[in-house]
Amino acid sequence: MAVKNPQEPFTRIDVKEAQEMMARDDIAVIDVREPHEYNAGHVPGAKLIPVGTVYARREELPRDRDVIFLCAVGQRSALACEMAAAAGLTRLFNLEGGTDAWIKAGLPVDK
Repeated sequence: MAVKNPQEPFTRIDVKEAQEMMARDDIAVIDVREPHEYNAGHVPGAKLIPVGTVYARREELPRDRDVIFLCAVGQRSALACEMAAAAGLTRLFNLEGGTDAWIKAGLPVDK
């Protein structure tokens, strides 16, 4: 179930919610892991922007749709959400459990 903590500029979502959101055309999925992690397997359609480059690459983040950030377990993606919020984005979501939870749920990955 989506959780919006008032102290955080993003909403925490689980794998099921992420999957439902990704079924729409108006969503961006950003994987903030390192290239070797991304290349080992990533959520289909996810764009790689490593967490250390999110703020520098903020112009690549869409402002006109929801953005789901994900990493391996959800920590780096939460940080990426904070950076995106600092860049002025507001429609931010963090996939709790990250790619690990996605894979454990039996969902497909691209390599």
